[in-house]
Amino acid sequence: MPRNGDLIIMRSKRYWAVPLLGAAAAAGIAACGSSSPSSSSTGSPPASPQANSGASVSATGIATRHTGLGTVLVDSQGHTLYWFSIDTPTKSNCTGSCLQFWLPAQGKASVASGTSLPKAFGTITGANGKVQATYAGHPLYTYIADTAAGQTKGNGTNLSGGLWWAMTPTATIMHGTGAAPSPTKSGSGGGGYGY
Repeated sequence: MPRNGDLIIMRSKRYWAVPLLGAAAAAGIAACGSSSPSSSSTGSPPASPQANSGASVSATGIATRHTGLGTVLVDSQGHTLYWFSIDTPTKSNCTGSCLQFWLPAQGKASVASGTSLPKAFGTITGANGKVQATYAGHPLYTYIADTAAGQTKGNGTNLSGGLWWAMTPTATIMHGTGAAPSPTKSGSGGGGYGY
């Protein structure tokens, strides 16, 4: 039978184990988290050293590219073009800090050689006061977190007050995220869901 002193020592060992296990579990949970954008991300865009208010991309040389989502419109550098759910055919609602992460496609749109698209391009005066290209009535942007051609990290994100979607040739919503670098000729639909 243990003495009183032995019981106190055993109890104190048990009390030390609980805080240590709790700290280890918390560290493990924190390590499992992810800060990359996904189709269900909400809140503020990820911090980026490239974020630059007033930056834009050119609307010339627009083409199509096959990604993990399907076929999307891309700029001349192969970066996915997006549309913002709270924009209108005549107004961009991406203003202020939104413009640090979603770069307007500026100027009158033109397509790359050999590309044909079923919808029409247009222009609006963007939130930055410059001409912004539209497709199927949606102002166009690229996403600063797409650091390589063919990435679609912005698709389905809920940032800057609304949802963002990769622009498809048929202007339909594509659910999910993905990336594949191989370009395709346009004319094939992007898949996904209509709106």
